Amino acid sequence: MKRKITTSTVLLLIITLVLSGSTFACTDIVVGKNASTDGSVITSHTVDGRYDSRIQIIPAQDHKAGTMAPVYENIVYADHKDLVKLGEIPEVEHTYKYFHGAYPYANEHQLIIGETTIVGAPETANSDEAIMTIEQLEVFALQRCKTAREAVKLMGKLAEEYGFRESCYRGECLTVTDPNEAWVFEVFGVGPMWTKDSGKPGAVWAAKKVPDGHITVVPNISRIGEIPENHADMEDILVSDNYKETAVELGIYDETESKFFWNKVYGDMDNHPWEPGCSNRLWRVYNELAPSGNWKFENAHNYPFSVKPDKKVSIHDVIALFRDTNKNTKHDVTEQDGWFYENSKGEKVKSNLATPQVAGDMIELLDLNNYRPIARYYCSYFFVSQARSWLPDEIGGVVWFGLDNPENSPFIPMYVGIEDVPTSWKTLNRDKFDRDSAWWAFAQVDDFVNLRYGELREKVDSVLNPMQNHIFELQDQIEEKAMILNITEDQDAVKELLTNHTNSLMHWTENRYWKLADELYYEINNNNN
Repeated sequence: MKRKITTSTVLLLIITLVLSGSTFACTDIVVGKNASTDGSVITSHTVDGRYDSRIQIIPAQDHKAGTMAPVYENIVYADHKDLVKLGEIPEVEHTYKYFHGAYPYANEHQLIIGETTIVGAPETANSDEAIMTIEQLEVFALQRCKTAREAVKLMGKLAEEYGFRESCYRGECLTVTDPNEAWVFEVFGVGPMWTKDSGKPGAVWAAKKVPDGHITVVPNISRIGEIPENHADMEDILVSDNYKETAVELGIYDETESKFFWNKVYGDMDNHPWEPGCSNRLWRVYNELAPSGNWKFENAHNYPFSVKPDKKVSIHDVIALFRDTNKNTKHDVTEQDGWFYENSKGEKVKSNLATPQVAGDMIELLDLNNYRPIARYYCSYFFVSQARSWLPDEIGGVVWFGLDNPENSPFIPMYVGIEDVPTSWKTLNRDKFDRDSAWWAFAQVDDFVNLRYGELREKVDSVLNPMQNHIFELQDQIEEKAMILNITEDQDAVKELLTNHTNSLMHWTENRYWKLADELYYEINNNNN
């Protein structure tokens, strides 16, 4: 359909285009249980931008009748900004233990959630009366739900009742998983005129189940397509009752049209400003996991919601994709002409400065054509998770967690049964260099390697690859020990074992990266030649 263009629409589109150059650009890869090698349900998240990377484990709690739960803004920036209370909602009698970060991501029942901001129709921008940010919705889902389907319904209900508070005129997507199902949940506001007293829903939302044998990826664009007329009779799709009525009221949908495409109406696909980075990530994942599809980069917006992979996908495969920088593809920025020069022998050679982690000034200076890869230097933290139905929750749910750039940092198994992490992983001050914060160890290595990538990449790999392989090798051993303890019904011993294992790996990797940073600094120091 053709959107009715108004002055306010043009203004909001301009704002969206300007803001699209920011680092609000996360990637989620999802794998259904029958598409994974071991039956895991997998989701993931690169938290790209300056966000709170501290790990906080919020314990389960009981609450007295009549207690109210606060609703906050700035959860994503809580390491350097004060929380702002926007309102409150009735508390429930019991809340579950969950893992809190910029975007809260897991609970004790193997409910695990990834997040990625998606571009939306500017007309959906809500009024200040809307209070439910996406991260606050995650908090409530993790505190109150055991399954992905239950979480989707609760978040949709809360967004409708209290209004979805958009950021930067965009929608939001959550990839919600449990040991049996994976869902893609998308939510948008209903326009700046909404008030809670209007009696109308303060959000529109839709959720689509990833088929058990499929994979999908959400790279900052809406992935839910057609909403069938008979959706109420379908088990794999959920949608708010007001989705069509609201679109008509906002002037972004003509009700005479025979079909309703969610990603075109609310996801604003025809006016999408984030190319080519989103298409590249979508193309890369589909091309790697289902190459038989012969995916054309230029047609990425028309890819199906999900696909069956050519072979089953392991947790290692998804981690490898999170390290991806377009190497050996036509979009490898390190192979572009700007990095090459003629040496004293008249040979054309690549500079050791050539790196896939390019910022705007380098792109302009060398006239590079940059296709944003999955792994980025401005990532705050990242994870790839497993939810496994055949294991007790404490052992079955594992979040492979890391700090800074996933290309250059290890993934550490953080089981949902653990009770604590090292203090340095709970500490963050991005405004000054801090050796008491683990984040700085990994960030420093990433900074140094990208100063002379051609020379130092191999040195980082010589540390990172054996380290990561050793961590992988320990997984079966530690889980076998945990299961023996579980059989004896010694749950405290299970939690202690897993906590000690995760903590020892975090201490080891952090300490080795502080040392590696010193080694790299020696290499780049211009007085050591």
